Amino acid sequence: MARRGGGPVQPTVDLAYPFEGRWLTQNSPGSRVPSHGTTLLATAYAIDFVPVDEAGRTAPITLGSLLRPEPPERFPGFGRPVLAPVEGAVVAVHDEEPDHGAYRGLPSVRYALTQRRRLAAGWAALAGNHVMIETGDGTVVAVCHLLRGSIGVRPGQRLQVGEELGRCGNSGNSTEPHVHLQAMDGPDPSRASAVAITFDGHLPRNGEVVDARGS
Repeated sequence: MARRGGGPVQPTVDLAYPFEGRWLTQNSPGSRVPSHGTTLLATAYAIDFVPVDEAGRTAPITLGSLLRPEPPERFPGFGRPVLAPVEGAVVAVHDEEPDHGAYRGLPSVRYALTQRRRLAAGWAALAGNHVMIETGDGTVVAVCHLLRGSIGVRPGQRLQVGEELGRCGNSGNSTEPHVHLQAMDGPDPSRASAVAITFDGHLPRNGEVVDARGS
């Protein structure tokens, strides 16, 4: 059973996909651990989902995409509903970070050079706008990079699986609109240990398109 403060954790927490429609899997622990190249901030088993169109594609790359930041509104999933992946109580809400431009090509290289500054600024600068949900056994699930002003839940609120948390944004440490999820054994990522996750008993690998329509 999970317990706060770095105590014993259950091997895996099973989640529902926090969306409907088609989303591309990136940085999956099904492909490597640590999934994001670091164990900092309890991210060892974190996973990213990028919303895509019916053909499984994100926004088309143009010459401008390679030279300058793009408005996040160009991307097919910006503003899509993001849903609670687990039943539990909201223990934290942060909804103050701006949604910035998307970075591909040369802008992504420049953005990568500012990674150290965002890390030094702490969890909120990396997670952007986010919601944390605590399950009955103490596991905390964080849903990150939400659209500023879209979060409709509050601390202490009880949630059921599938209730809307907010909308997909591009806040925090994000190069294009997507959703980042991670599970931990406590609400403070700087002190918590990562908890492994699955989705309905499955863990998609990098490049797999999840179609959660009708789920």
